[in-house]
Amino acid sequence: MHLTPDVLLRAYAIGIFPMAEGRSHSDLHWIDPEQRGVLPLDNFHISRKLRRKLRRGDLEVRCDSAFGQVIQACAEPSESRRDTWINPAIESLYGDLFRAGFAHSVECWRDGALVGGLYGVSLGAAFFGESMFSRASDASKVALAHLALRLRLGGYRLLDTQFVTEHLRGFGAREISRDTYRGLLAKAITTAAVFPLEVSQEDIEKFIEPRAPAPEDA
Repeated sequence: MHLTPDVLLRAYAIGIFPMAEGRSHSDLHWIDPEQRGVLPLDNFHISRKLRRKLRRGDLEVRCDSAFGQVIQACAEPSESRRDTWINPAIESLYGDLFRAGFAHSVECWRDGALVGGLYGVSLGAAFFGESMFSRASDASKVALAHLALRLRLGGYRLLDTQFVTEHLRGFGAREISRDTYRGLLAKAITTAAVFPLEVSQEDIEKFIEPRAPAPEDA
């Protein structure tokens, strides 16, 4: 399958996305889950442990300063994932989307080293989370919280996680039907939003203020 950035954006706009069978597989396949994972931005759960970490600023958080490094790190095998759906074609395509302003990375740094992060696609007021990685304790959690903060500040209406894992469920992710998802998507992609690259400590404090009892992370 030959994809271009324009075709890829049109696919996201109708609710489908590509994946490879594995890192060494060149073919890409369209995925259109019957049950779609979403993470409601108005009900993002933050544990007390993560709240403390965000308040202290244990990790330096940047956006869009190392997109290529982030997607490469997400493509690396790990103890829990021996192979990945991110092949070189995926890396190239999403790099093109980043350079065109349609993709973003949230990065966690410690002592000048990239220790965690995530990347995804932005279209209108919808953000499609693609993958995340962590090389330090809670680094991917910090990145996800900073993503949700920025999306809320920027006026986004939909955070698509594609699927729901136990990791994401702890933040409030849930599954909705394909039809329900498409209805939310249609409204989101026609709404204007801005991805804030910088946030203030005041923004962080307001975001992590408890709204309801939050589940504790392990």
